[in-house]
Amino acid sequence: MSRAVAPSTACRRHHWRRTLYQLLLAALLTASAQAEVYLTGEQFTQRYFPEQQPLAGQLWLTDELKAAAAPLLGRQPSGLRVRYQRSPDGQRTAWILNEIGKELPITIGVVIDNQQISAVEILAFRESRGWEVRFPAYTAQYRGAQLQQQQLSNHIDGITGATLSVRAVNAVAKLALFYAQQLEPI
Repeated sequence: MSRAVAPSTACRRHHWRRTLYQLLLAALLTASAQAEVYLTGEQFTQRYFPEQQPLAGQLWLTDELKAAAAPLLGRQPSGLRVRYQRSPDGQRTAWILNEIGKELPITIGVVIDNQQISAVEILAFRESRGWEVRFPAYTAQYRGAQLQQQQLSNHIDGITGATLSVRAVNAVAKLALFYAQQLEPI
């Protein structure tokens, strides 16, 4: 013989399950929003300057420079300066820049050799979607790209479901090339 459960008890069980579900969902969303760090800035620098100590530099972002960079990002860059690493002969620069994907910043490292991209790496990714941009199969598309009429010379294929992350990486690649062009020769 089965025993009927009073409506108030059934409601309490339903409420308990719903509350538990909401807590689990909140925990999962919080965990996914935390940064996934793939490389530190130091590891990135060591990878691309293995045999020589790079020179640390900073590019001051004047109002004129920000206005000139605005078409590359779709907005003016923020901040007063951008730090970079430079080889002693001045031919290689490494830039670590942040750009918003959908809602959170993606930390991207770009290496420029003789005014063309030699490497793009995703150092930290904080979004819940679009993380596929970190894979070498995607970032290899940037090798050899130059800045021509405010566009990348290489065609960059997108990734389904990662449109905003792709746009962020494209913007940072263009911006790093632009910044490298602003540096005085050594």
